[in-house]
Amino acid sequence: MKNKKIMVVTLLFILIVSVFLFKDNLLKILYPKTYQEVVLVYEEKYNVEENLIFAVIKAESNFNKNAISNRNAIGLMQIMEETAKDVAQKNDIEINFDNLREELCDVYKNIEIGTCYLSTLMQKYQNKEVALAAYNAGTGVVDGWIKKGIIQKDGTDIENIPYKETNNYVRKILRDYKIYEDLYKN
Repeated sequence: MKNKKIMVVTLLFILIVSVFLFKDNLLKILYPKTYQEVVLVYEEKYNVEENLIFAVIKAESNFNKNAISNRNAIGLMQIMEETAKDVAQKNDIEINFDNLREELCDVYKNIEIGTCYLSTLMQKYQNKEVALAAYNAGTGVVDGWIKKGIIQKDGTDIENIPYKETNNYVRKILRDYKIYEDLYKN
């Protein structure tokens, strides 16, 4: 019995030391930069921070390019078909509207449309937190919150977002964004 306790304590010690020594490597497994070559193309084209794009992809689909939500949001950045049509038309992004669901499962198309949409929201709101709220809840909803004074356009009271899902979403993206920033410092 004593030998078993010593073995358990030793294994726990090794595990704790390993986690401490290899923390960044473990975190990079949990917070990967999958599809980085695609993200870099559209980061530059649409002027959206790379780590913010990765944080959105992580939160939306956890890097599953075939993800479909219960609300029919599609792909890596979980884009609704109507949003994809609107963004593609307004920004001259070539997309096959007759085969939209399949197109949105394409890594390049999904990241381009999602990043372009995020860029549009960032330009509209001039604030990361409010743009993220709009990415999740929609611009009409967020514009209503701002108009009613529920949240400020500058994002200073973003904790007042009334939709629990959107409130948690914005917090999660900001947390993951910070993790990406800290983990992948150049």
